This record gives sequence, C-alpha cells and structure tokens, in this order.
Amino acid sequence: MKSPEFWKIQGGGWKSAVLRPFGWLYGVGGQMNSASATPVRASVPVICIGNVVAGGAGKTPVAIDIGHRLMKLGIQAHYLSRGYGGSETGPHQVDGTRDQAKQVGDEPLLLARTAPTWIARDRVRGAISCVEAGAGAIVMDDGLQNPSLFKDLSFCVIDGAYGLGNGRVIPAGPLRETLANAVKKSHAVVLMGDDRAGVEQAVRVVSPDVILLKASLVPILGGQDLAGRSVHAFAGIGQPDKFFDSLISIGCRVLKTTPFADHYLYGDNQISALVEAANKDQALLLTTEKDYVRLDPKWHNVVQSIGVSVAWQDDARLVDLIRPLVSETV
Repeated sequence: MKSPEFWKIQGGGWKSAVLRPFGWLYGVGGQMNSASATPVRASVPVICIGNVVAGGAGKTPVAIDIGHRLMKLGIQAHYLSRGYGGSETGPHQVDGTRDQAKQVGDEPLLLARTAPTWIARDRVRGAISCVEAGAGAIVMDDGLQNPSLFKDLSFCVIDGAYGLGNGRVIPAGPLRETLANAVKKSHAVVLMGDDRAGVEQAVRVVSPDVILLKASLVPILGGQDLAGRSVHAFAGIGQPDKFFDSLISIGCRVLKTTPFADHYLYGDNQISALVEAANKDQALLLTTEKDYVRLDPKWHNVVQSIGVSVAWQDDARLVDLIRPLVSETV
C-alpha cells in the first residue's frame, strides 16, 4: 500500500480530520489489547526492533546489525518476523534458496542471509521454535505493538527526514500508536538520519530521559564504483525517495526514478519495461536489496541491487544496552 499524501501534511488537512475519530478508536483498541495481554517470557533474551510510523524507517538494517553484534559476542541469534506480505503463517523457518517473498515476505529473506529466520503470526509459538532450534537470543524485526511476547530490550526506530508525518494515528495519519505509548514501551529510540522533522524534540517532550541513539544508513557498494554512472532506479519501499537520494549522494547520474508501493510484488511486464528503458539510455538498472528479493530470479542478471548498513554515532552506548542481556549466556 502506498501511504496517502495527507499523512505527510502538517495538521493533516480535512481528510485527516474526517478520519481522526477512527484513528482514536484504532489507538484505544491497541491500548486495550496491550492492557489485557500477559506477555510470555521466552527462555532466551528477546530484542525487538520496532517503529511507530507505518512504512520504512530502517528497522531491518538495524535488526541485521544487532544480529551481527550478537554473533560476535558468541550468541546464536535467530530472527523472528511476522512475515508481512507473505502467505506463510508459521512457525516456519525461512529457506532462502526455496522460499519466495510472496510466501514469507521480503524482509525475512534479507534477515535469513545473516542468521536463522522464522515466520510466525503467533509470536509466542515462533519464539518457542527459535529456542528449540538452538537460539541463544531472539531478534524481532517488528513487534513493538505486539504484546504477546515479553521483550527484554526494545528499540523504536524513527526516520529523521519523514519524522512522525502529521502526528496522527492510522488511518488519520501514519502512526501505529501515539508517540508517547511507543516511547513508553521502548528502552531506546533510534533516530535514523538527519533530524529534519524535529523528532528529537518530539521524543523529549513525551519522555525527557529516554535513551536516544543516532544512526544513519550507508550504501553498501560491494566494490562497485558507481560515481558518474548513468542509472535508472526503482524501489517499492516505505520511502523510495530515500533510496533515490542515496544514489545521488554516491555520485550516480540518476536519469529516471520509478517508485512503487511498499512491499510491491513485481510482474514480468513491469520489470521488462524498466529493463528496456534502462537499456535505451545505456543505464544501469538499480534497486534496493529488499526489492531485489521480490523479483523473479530470472531478472537477477539484469537488475543490480544496493544494500545498506547502519553507522552509529555512539556505538559504545548501543553495546552497553545489549551486553548485559547476553553476558550470562556467553
């Protein structure tokens, strides 16, 4: 789904005003669900990487980063995901060689490149499967709004450019719940990228003492020298413009950009048209890793992908949050 433009408008406009009562009901429903739940504690630490805004904020790169850190500490991390966009309900361990995005979602396919990854709509059953398969820690990609499983450490990732949109709850705005509720259940807020939307101030208003970690997404070029190269780019992520801007930042000559809705499942006709247009301009056809795993493998030789990694401003503080959880299991 492509987010409506009024979600970005300060104040929201008349469409947001009309939908605001439904946003209030959505928020109250979420609070009641959380209040009535008794979270189950897994036998291993659970680290949740969530967000408060629907759409791309950088959750999955943070989850991948945390997984790498756990393994460097000698902990076998397993990922647990709902598998948004896929048909699999689970518990199911993702097989990157056989599973497709339409079955398990795109993010789990990326996570499975780093560590064992499980799909489970029922997070408690998913956590049990992780532990039975040998997990020493569980990293949840998403799940901040899911109260069924106890989280030992929760991060709320917020994009500094998009911020909180119009500040209202779905469907009146992009928020999954109020900022105050999201921050209250988080041990730290991750501010991703330059704070162009006043995120830090908004977070400090609702929780002056919350830990705020600042980070940015850095393109992974894999030895590619793209500076000066002519490029056609497409992306079906929460904020496609972030990807397009990143290509410009590394020196690409971006001739054409084509945005799609988040988690978009591409058809052959669409990719064929993109390939033809790029060939006509003698340009590289580039997309994100998240989009790449949604393509039919037959297109992998003519489409190139660029991944991202997370650069932390205060790496030591992040380590200080993680290490106590796993020190007894190392």
